[in-house]
Amino acid sequence: MTGTKADIIGRLQKDMFPLHGFRANLNNTELDVMLGPIKNAFPNKSFPLGAIHELIYTGAEDAAATCGFLTGLLASLMRSGGAAIWIGSTPTIFPPALKSFGITPDKIIFIDLKKEKEILWAMEEALKCEGLSAVIGEVEELSFTASRRLQLSVEESKVTGFILRKNLRNIHANVCVTRWKITSHPSELGNMPGVGFPRWNVELLKVRNGKPGTWQIEFTAGCFRHIYKMAAIPGQLQKKTG
Repeated sequence: MTGTKADIIGRLQKDMFPLHGFRANLNNTELDVMLGPIKNAFPNKSFPLGAIHELIYTGAEDAAATCGFLTGLLASLMRSGGAAIWIGSTPTIFPPALKSFGITPDKIIFIDLKKEKEILWAMEEALKCEGLSAVIGEVEELSFTASRRLQLSVEESKVTGFILRKNLRNIHANVCVTRWKITSHPSELGNMPGVGFPRWNVELLKVRNGKPGTWQIEFTAGCFRHIYKMAAIPGQLQKKTG
């Protein structure tokens, strides 16, 4: 193996990515464009598809923010025409509201199950269906063994899975490629605070072979818009979105 030290490390990382759940032949250019600077946190600067992602939250407000951000991701994943399956014990999504994210409600199949074991089993089986765009499961606990079974399910199907975790007291090590925490961010339209498009604080707490980070984003016109804070000037704080 020849080349500079940086070149050698780069090639070794690319060789290791498939062993860690990343697949170079899977990409969604539209989603990467929507994510903007967030995509730079991932290996090869591309959102990992065909893998399991974990989103954690506490309380109803954070649950709404998390589901909103996730729905924005699903909108891009589902543009190719595939359906998604959402599995949980209690309804957390108001289906007609999906239209505001560009998703027709009949494209998501909602399954309500009472037991955690049933939810994980149903998610594992759903992830084996190659025709799906994504599978979402809402659980309180996720052991390493359970996460490994989910990852094995996507090895062949290449379907992307999302785990919504409602219990933060026991966050165990697992094989999920990323871990996110989404909270609401104050909306603003002109000089009217609290009015405008949905905004979120997006924290990427863990990303395998990547760089965690924090961003503030807004969902408008069917895509994510990143909020950049400019330097403060006397009596005023300039803001720019892009």
